[in-house]
Amino acid sequence: MKKSRILVVGGTGYLGRRIVAASIAEGHPTYVLRRPEIGVDVDKVQTLLSFKEKGARLVEGSFSDRPSLVAAVRQVDAVVCAISGVHIRSHQILQQLKLVDAIKEAGNIKRFLPSEFGMDPARMGHAMAPGRVTFDDKMTVRKAIEESGIPFTYVSANCFMGYFVGGLCQLGKIIPSTDSVCLLGDGNVKAVHVDERDIATYAVKAIDDPRTLNKTLYIRPPENILSQREVVMAWEELIGYELHKTSSSEEDFLSDLQGLDYAQQVGLGHYYHVFYEGCLTNFEIGEGGEEASELYPEVPYTRVKDYLKRYI
Repeated sequence: MKKSRILVVGGTGYLGRRIVAASIAEGHPTYVLRRPEIGVDVDKVQTLLSFKEKGARLVEGSFSDRPSLVAAVRQVDAVVCAISGVHIRSHQILQQLKLVDAIKEAGNIKRFLPSEFGMDPARMGHAMAPGRVTFDDKMTVRKAIEESGIPFTYVSANCFMGYFVGGLCQLGKIIPSTDSVCLLGDGNVKAVHVDERDIATYAVKAIDDPRTLNKTLYIRPPENILSQREVVMAWEELIGYELHKTSSSEEDFLSDLQGLDYAQQVGLGHYYHVFYEGCLTNFEIGEGGEEASELYPEVPYTRVKDYLKRYI
């Protein structure tokens, strides 16, 4: 089967650059949107040039220039958006509405993967403020996609290992401690941890797969459905001794939210839903979804225990 031509928007970002790499590795003609907004960010420019050296094609386009977006979209068969959603106050995710309009006008796209890649926003209607703004914005984009009749796949990738496993599931930490750890509650609530490169591989594989058309792809590698305590135990096994453990009760955790700045409240709110509520694992995947490791058993996904070895 002929591989779809894929346009990656946000290709210089944390996940975007991995999606570009996966698209090239999977043999897709790969296009990367080069936005003038990057200005003189030399790191991003060099990243774009490295894509070009590996066979990707750079395509000019801007969210503020609709004709350029439409022209870029018309060159491909599928679009993956990986723009960052970290700038919560600016509602950056909603920039995708301009991309949705461009895809609708172009009329040729066979699959669109919007920038989601975390918790499934359709299951987070109960999320606490202010963190729920992330999910509300993503649902606004979903509504526009579906009303426009654009073929889609939503990707729910759960916890990025770099952010969660690296810090033993502690907010604000990305390197595992060698002396102590604070457990969230009893530390036994299950979450799902996925290597960012595996997220990119699964997402790219879904693009030409009819089984994922107009569905949500949940990335839930079975050996990586682990509690915080199990992640800590995997680290302890590697270093050969136990860490000193403290814990933060649900009441204390919620109390600590008071007085924090906006961004911190957003981050802690998401941690609450994952590690106290268990929002990533307290539901069954229904008819509207597929599980990535079941669809693509050939992908040798990275296990948490192996990911942790890089920190030794």
